[in-house]
Amino acid sequence: MKKLRLLFIGLLAGTCGWAQQALFDVNDLTSPEIHADNTVTFRLLAPKAVSVEVEGDFLPPRVIETPQGKYETTGRAALTEGERGIWTYTTPPLDPEMYSYKFRVDGADWLDPSNAYRCRDIASFTNIFIITKSKGDCGWLYSVNKVAHGDVSKVWYPSPTLKTTRRMTIYTPPGYDQGGRYPVLYLLHGAGGDEDAWTTLGRAAQILDNLIAEGKAKPMIVVMPNGNANCDAAPGEWDKGMYKPSFMGHNTSKPVASTEESFKDIVTYVDKHYNTLANKKNRAICGLSMGGGHSFGISKLYPDMFNYVGLFSAAVSLNVRGFDGLNDPNQKIAPEVEKQLATMFAKKPALYWIAIGKTDFLYDNNKVYREYLNEKGYPYTYVETEGGHIWRNWRVYLTQFSQLLFK
Repeated sequence: MKKLRLLFIGLLAGTCGWAQQALFDVNDLTSPEIHADNTVTFRLLAPKAVSVEVEGDFLPPRVIETPQGKYETTGRAALTEGERGIWTYTTPPLDPEMYSYKFRVDGADWLDPSNAYRCRDIASFTNIFIITKSKGDCGWLYSVNKVAHGDVSKVWYPSPTLKTTRRMTIYTPPGYDQGGRYPVLYLLHGAGGDEDAWTTLGRAAQILDNLIAEGKAKPMIVVMPNGNANCDAAPGEWDKGMYKPSFMGHNTSKPVASTEESFKDIVTYVDKHYNTLANKKNRAICGLSMGGGHSFGISKLYPDMFNYVGLFSAAVSLNVRGFDGLNDPNQKIAPEVEKQLATMFAKKPALYWIAIGKTDFLYDNNKVYREYLNEKGYPYTYVETEGGHIWRNWRVYLTQFSQLLFK
């Protein structure tokens, strides 16, 4: 009995020691270090490395040529090795923004072991940091500030159209529990994303909290569904297990209907279970890239459902080929699409808002669509920004679009 007791104590001590290990493994390097002038220093301990680079969206972008065309990607800068094998790099002063980065050590990707803050984008992780100079700038909007906060929930709902139960993220504004009814913004992610994308990379909850606190946006419910019809939830959060995330959801699952066809299931659930103003006047839909394409498709399929439509760097499918040939300048609009758009615009949506970066690879696709809208005399608002197909633009678009809603 005594031996068993001693064995148990030994096992318990070993387990506690393992659990407490992180207390003694804290990295003593500061990285990134944000200085008073908004320059940022990165540090990495890699004494055996031959070369170390930082790759981030705060650096001048690199242009990559592929058979499909030219694309912008994140820039790189070399770190310099100093004493004890500590490599460093300091940026020029950076504008207020949330930035992402990773290290490349002898050609291999490394996360910064000194930075606990990171986000997943499809199957890749990057570290993040925020620069802010003053109240109201982009960095401030993306930060958690001393304002009233809304709640963010992961919600499972039945989808009769897709014949499954699915998960979405829902933001309810400060004061929601005190009663009253609210308008609803449906906010859609891009290809490779899921119901987590807008709350992590997009900082949607922080943006809405801060805009509402400043009186710049109406208090609203924000619904962020999973736009992959072949997935019930984010990777690892449904019965397919811990598969490797991919660009178009789960590789082997086949949906029984499209995201557009099944979207009414989401609206029905939200109106039944939340304190919504359940009418077209108080509904908006917007999305980035694939989600912008879904917003385009859903709004024309259900012309009596949404009064505000936002297309952020949208993949606009004008013909029956779907997303094939998006950048074909000679693509023709399908008669069915033309008829749906005519019906939607005849019902006079309060706002049809299109935004895209000047170097976005979908720029020509959006140009073709805008030329069609101009030809037909359909009213829309157009915003063109610097940069390409990047989260930095989409966070700004959400900030701008949400301030125009439900006025």
